[in-house]
Amino acid sequence: MGKAQKKRSVRRHNPTRVPDSHIPKGLDAAAQSSTKAQAVLPIIQKLDSTDPAERVWACAAVCNLIQNDPSTRRLLQGKNIVGTLITRLSDTVEDVVVEAAGALRNLCVDGGHEICAEMFNKHIMAPVKTFIPKISTVLGQLLENPKSAPENAQRMAYEFSENVITILWCLSETSNKALMAVNSLQLAPFLMSFLMSRDKLPIAVVTAAAQCLFVLSDDNDPCTDELRGNSSYIACLLEIAQSTPTPENPSTEEGMNIDNTATSGSDNLQTHLRVLACAILKTLEPLPALTHAAAIDIDNTVIIPLLAPLLSISLADACAAVQNLAPIAEQEAAAAAEKPSLKSAPGTDHRSNAERELDAIEGRLRTVQLALELLTGVCATLPEPEPPVEGEMDGDAEVVDEDDEDAEWKDDDGPSERVLEMDVEPEMNDSTPQPPSKLVQLAKPLLALSIPTPLSFPPLPSSTEAVVQHLPTTSVLGAIHVRALECLSNIFLSANVQLDAPTARELWEGVWSVMRACGPAQNGPRIPGQERRAETLDAGMGVLWGVARAARGELVPEETHVSALMSACGTTTDERTQVKCIGVLECLAQHRGPNCVASNKVLAEFLLGLLPPNASTPTSVEPTLQAASAIIDIFSDEESPYDVNFQQGRWTERLSAAVLPLRKMVRAVDRRAEGGRELRARGDEVLENLVAFVKYRRNLGPGY
Repeated sequence: MGKAQKKRSVRRHNPTRVPDSHIPKGLDAAAQSSTKAQAVLPIIQKLDSTDPAERVWACAAVCNLIQNDPSTRRLLQGKNIVGTLITRLSDTVEDVVVEAAGALRNLCVDGGHEICAEMFNKHIMAPVKTFIPKISTVLGQLLENPKSAPENAQRMAYEFSENVITILWCLSETSNKALMAVNSLQLAPFLMSFLMSRDKLPIAVVTAAAQCLFVLSDDNDPCTDELRGNSSYIACLLEIAQSTPTPENPSTEEGMNIDNTATSGSDNLQTHLRVLACAILKTLEPLPALTHAAAIDIDNTVIIPLLAPLLSISLADACAAVQNLAPIAEQEAAAAAEKPSLKSAPGTDHRSNAERELDAIEGRLRTVQLALELLTGVCATLPEPEPPVEGEMDGDAEVVDEDDEDAEWKDDDGPSERVLEMDVEPEMNDSTPQPPSKLVQLAKPLLALSIPTPLSFPPLPSSTEAVVQHLPTTSVLGAIHVRALECLSNIFLSANVQLDAPTARELWEGVWSVMRACGPAQNGPRIPGQERRAETLDAGMGVLWGVARAARGELVPEETHVSALMSACGTTTDERTQVKCIGVLECLAQHRGPNCVASNKVLAEFLLGLLPPNASTPTSVEPTLQAASAIIDIFSDEESPYDVNFQQGRWTERLSAAVLPLRKMVRAVDRRAEGGRELRARGDEVLENLVAFVKYRRNLGPGY
């Protein structure tokens, strides 16, 4: 049986807030869809003004224009806004530099990888790397003597630091080339200095440093080696992860309340910082043996107790709050655009009260997203793939003569000299099901987080329903749904657990409800802008497989579910989805209740129809292997009540006829391609099991 897909220990956080893949390409399309096109040219002109105040204002105006407006952002890109702002980073006026950094930071966060790549190609690293020693010097002076600078100057220094760190974080996500350039700055000590002085610094800049450090430490040896090599860094991270919130900033231990979000932003940042510290520690595992943290079960004593309460947030309440605030924020932004001012103080965030409340809600949701990404890694308990056997050839040539193997298979008159053992499901045979763990107890709150809200996905092109839209909220809600379902999938597919029938049915029906709420599956080319909807459906299928496996034989196959699974398997071109559908059908076919013979026959006939040489529809290698493995698992017990279907259908002969074409299919796998070695090993295993299964059934005597 196929195993759960191994997740990375922690997924990198994607800094892109607003996916804009559905926006038409080209300047003409951007100009037509932008509501602020008339304001672009004056801003571009003022960026090169001889008056510093106008340059400051123009940099600040860029932030206002691009917020949640991909069309205007692309229009500005067409006017080389990125190159112009990078030039302003070397301005002789400090206020201009601060505002330019803020504008570039917002472009990174709102525009994502495309703009980050453009910034890197236009050499943003040249001015940015000069800021690192300057920031260190200024912050060192402020920490040593807080009264050495006016309050406004301190605030500007902190916000400038946060902007520069965020730019570096986003660049690190862009490409390997950009990551290598950031690695060359050796930022670990610089970033850790913020965390180690966290009690004296604003929580926002400390959190930005932790976020950047998390990205750099994820599967990146230069950074992880620096962190592992300093025990004080690991001790600091563990101290943050285990910290108790101060009375002035109470934690959200009772769940994440959406109410009064604008007044509790620092509370969420404290929680976010603790989650980031846990995430960084996970990227450093295994921790150095001589450190105190190495002796602690971080997953069960630190991470799960911290993350579990965060899952109780109400996405419905968050959606309702955003729907109330978004129109107000839009009106306030329009009013501000009609009355531009050159008097805005440098370093301000240019946000109205409604916008700040929306940012606070998004911040809480991003914390939940990060918690789910971390929890997904904790749930991925599968061992790493076994290394190739010594002496295995790298190419496609075989050591064993193919004709000899085929001849051996065709000769069934006597036992073969080759030992073929039954190994139907090795990961399940040598252990007994375990009782529900702490992770299984999180299943219901995770399921609640997967339920779509009215803001979870962009409206379908065919939709005529008028709904309030807020793209940042849509982006994070869609990510939360996918991550929650991936957590559930890993819990049930990676852990050897068993569900009782009532719990299994509740989860089973809940996941089907989620998938129905996502809308119909999009077969063929996926609709631009609807990627999250498709990802949610795919992740939901994985949970169905996991629940069905954890409650094998308990779930009653219902016609609507079976029909939907068969249809999805036959129409989708995604091999992963096909494998998941087959896995679910396999588990349903093992139900032993009333009418199990009839339902088993329908399911088994469908699975047999996926095998060569007479497959009803063309099926690629991995789904075909999954179908063959499923038949072996279903009929491994000849005493089962539904085994009569196997006997009456003379399915031993159908399986026998599938061996040779399946072997040719497996041998055609290119082991040099990505994933090819693992797929070839999987194919060889299934083939060996199939040959042994056919011989085993024949040895049972006539009728089997």
